[in-house]
Amino acid sequence: MTTTLEKQKPWKENATEYLLESVNLTKHFPIKSGVFQKTTGHIKAVDGISLFVKKGETLGIVGESGCGKSTAGRTFIRLYEPTEGKILFKGKDISHLSESTLSRTVRKNIQMVFQDPYASMNPRKTLKSILSEPLITHQLYDRKGRDQKISELLNRVGLNPSFINRYPHEFSGGQRQRIGIARALALHPELIIADEAVSALDVSIQAQIINLMEDLQEEFSLTYIFISHDLSVVRHISDRVAVMYLGKIMEFARKKDLYGDPLHPYTRALLSAVPAPGKRGVENRERIVLKGDLPSPASPPPGCVFHTRCPAAMDVCRKVTPKFQELKKEHFVACHLYQ
Repeated sequence: MTTTLEKQKPWKENATEYLLESVNLTKHFPIKSGVFQKTTGHIKAVDGISLFVKKGETLGIVGESGCGKSTAGRTFIRLYEPTEGKILFKGKDISHLSESTLSRTVRKNIQMVFQDPYASMNPRKTLKSILSEPLITHQLYDRKGRDQKISELLNRVGLNPSFINRYPHEFSGGQRQRIGIARALALHPELIIADEAVSALDVSIQAQIINLMEDLQEEFSLTYIFISHDLSVVRHISDRVAVMYLGKIMEFARKKDLYGDPLHPYTRALLSAVPAPGKRGVENRERIVLKGDLPSPASPPPGCVFHTRCPAAMDVCRKVTPKFQELKKEHFVACHLYQ
């Protein structure tokens, strides 16, 4: 029997092709107030998103600050428990696995690189201790084997193994991000979720980290979910791109389709703001300025959540939530302009 969630999948079932899928995934945070901390509402950080990433690909997730893209990434890996919906990893529903089962069977294969590597590391631990932790947790190698593995990881991400007894504060931002990547690689995962992994770095260092990630992807057959607000970086690294706004997916397509022929007004506005000289593709589009501010995720607008800022809004947009549908091959959009 087909469930309601499965009916909301806008693509055909093919569990062997998709490494990770989300189906109507929702994450709401309760708003509490008063002496007894009574729940008075919810922040709808992620509000029913459906997307997928295929093995060996890079899925880019873009959107304005506060759109829910980082929350989505942390929910995929179950750092946040989903409120509703499904998370499928290699066709298996991991949404409700116990913490022990999740750690044993899934966490080894899904790792995360955080935006602020310093905040994600214990400042009292040395580099050796930080990189040893996942190996000890999953009971891999003896002490000598762990030391050898750590040296291999540091060499592979461009750091000197002699740094092994240093503390996080002794490294630069770029070096700390390399450590974060090395830690993610330690267990040989299949999927790495990079949450704004280069946004805090200088442009030259960003390029080095992106090139490193691309080399590692080819060498270790990795799949990435790359979360960023920088459309230029996402264009460079991604195979497929999802555009988020106020907890929802507005458009989801292969990179060449999304950048070459964006369908949603929000996507067009974002791409028109990318500063890139030249006379080809998106660089030649007229600048679209969105009026107003991002609405509160605690009280999103009815109908299409983008209608309050959309230059093409119609009456139906204010009343009816648009269906997330496939308009072209593997090009999905949620907009009344195409219904």
